[in-house]
Amino acid sequence: MRVIIKNDYSDCSLWAANYVAYKIKAFHPTPKKPFILGLPTGSTPLGMYAELIKMYQAGKLSFENVVTFNMDEYIGLPPDHPQSYHHFMHENFFKHINIPQANIHMLNGMTKDYALECQNYEETIKRYGKIHLFIGGVGADGHIAFNEPGSSLSSRTRVKTLTNDTIKANSRFFENDEDKVPTTALTVGVGTIMDAEEVMILATGAAKARALHHAVEGSINHMWPVSILQMHQHGIIVCDEAATNELKADTVRYFKEIENQALKGIKK
Repeated sequence: MRVIIKNDYSDCSLWAANYVAYKIKAFHPTPKKPFILGLPTGSTPLGMYAELIKMYQAGKLSFENVVTFNMDEYIGLPPDHPQSYHHFMHENFFKHINIPQANIHMLNGMTKDYALECQNYEETIKRYGKIHLFIGGVGADGHIAFNEPGSSLSSRTRVKTLTNDTIKANSRFFENDEDKVPTTALTVGVGTIMDAEEVMILATGAAKARALHHAVEGSINHMWPVSILQMHQHGIIVCDEAATNELKADTVRYFKEIENQALKGIKK
């Protein structure tokens, strides 16, 4: 596991965006061989999306041959609802770049057949082969996508009931009214995420410190789903100083030294 520790949220966003751009360019995607990108919603990736938009607008990056799969969607919110993840992605990312509409894949929270929707999502991913880079955030309780504590670490795309903590955290997007937050969602599973060639988790702010501790220093535990990243061959966590508050000083120093040595090697 790589743990990238940056000074603050802005530095994390820039690093993550640069890494995404690097992976897309290095892949040399074509219409017949697109780069497959897994994407999150929420406040954490907004800075990364803003940086990627800047790169596109500056002519430094194209999304023409990129295919995306989003992590999740609330059940019961139509795509045009201001708090649906369809709306979030369109407003904060997709409408600002040159990605073809046909290349965008999102779960349908208005489906009448949840099981079929989830099965089709998994099968669509398989038709593309695999997701090359899956990006995600992490909740204060260690959830990734909507895989709440206690989720199976081999789970696939399915319906999940949201915990009170998640509903409370997400109420800030619903006029701080918890009663307006949907209580269920469709989400990719932990196993779905782990199938990706590479997984990058963004964790910023002191509120994510305990989750980061369990992800990096704790045991692999379904009560902290993010801890499964320890088992991924190419797992990356991008975090800021505030999020490292509960890591041991030796752990922080170790990961900083590793990245500094790598940077020196690149410069040479």
